[in-house]
Amino acid sequence: MNPAALPADPGAFSLAVPPLFAALAPARSILIAGAGGGFDVYAGLPLAFALWRGGAQVHLANLSFSQLELIDRDAWIAEHIASVQPDTTSPDWYFPERTLARWLVAQELPSTVYAFPPLGVQPLRAAYRHLVEQLNIDAVVLVDGGTDVLLRGDESDLGTPVEDITSLAAVAALDVPVKLVTSLGFGIDAYDGVNHVQVLENLAALDRDGGYLGALSIPGSSREAALYRDAVADAQAATPDRPSIVQGQIAAATSGAFGDIRFTRRTDGGDLFVNPLMAIYFTVDLDKLAARCLYLDRIENTIGRQQVITRIQAFRDELLSARIPRAFPH
Repeated sequence: MNPAALPADPGAFSLAVPPLFAALAPARSILIAGAGGGFDVYAGLPLAFALWRGGAQVHLANLSFSQLELIDRDAWIAEHIASVQPDTTSPDWYFPERTLARWLVAQELPSTVYAFPPLGVQPLRAAYRHLVEQLNIDAVVLVDGGTDVLLRGDESDLGTPVEDITSLAAVAALDVPVKLVTSLGFGIDAYDGVNHVQVLENLAALDRDGGYLGALSIPGSSREAALYRDAVADAQAATPDRPSIVQGQIAAATSGAFGDIRFTRRTDGGDLFVNPLMAIYFTVDLDKLAARCLYLDRIENTIGRQQVITRIQAFRDELLSARIPRAFPH
């Protein structure tokens, strides 16, 4: 029998088209949102560049660590949602969303970056819901610079999960046709204690559940990689006292750098391991990831960030046994 004539499962992905792009193909309006705060939205830029180039309508958002209460009043389009533009004013020197907006407009790309303050699940979900309705969003991609969003709660260490898991819980309850989580920067969270063998174990479990959309490398010579590196360099110049260690390592990885690469004094005394795995998107179905999180119900009714912190810590304190960390066998 001719293999090309074999019947295809209508719901199956193909090797010929990356599942990440196949899943987003039907979407008319896509929201790419940084899940973990700070410069996380930058990790979504290579994906956004590719989608824009293909003619898709893409919007950017980020859970912000900036002092959003200091920005112009007319920037607030709803409670807990600021529409950050290149000319948005603020005395806060740390403002990744505006830095990105200014870089985007210089590239003649859509330059609005929506920003959410650090919140609990309930108000963050309301903010996402408003944005989804206003922009007619039919696909949400949460992007994490690192891998702690992929942890379920019983690992040896959770890294810095507060913002990532709050974002995950907030979006999980939204009625949106396509909801994905993609992680860029595999290995970076080792600095915060994450065991990446356990990350791989979680991805394998999601694959068994039909929730893993595979890994997609960003070619270093691609237009997407070049633009991303330029955006990260611009952000480093704009915030020289606090450049993103995460995005700096990913950008270095896309250029073929390897090992203990130094690009800021913030990493002095550390032992970085920049490598090609950091330039790969690992993508999963958001709902299936949320279903595997062991403490998502604990944070469901939270209003403030401190509540999320307290409830995650209570879950960890009550955990009878965490999974034993393992080293890579080779």
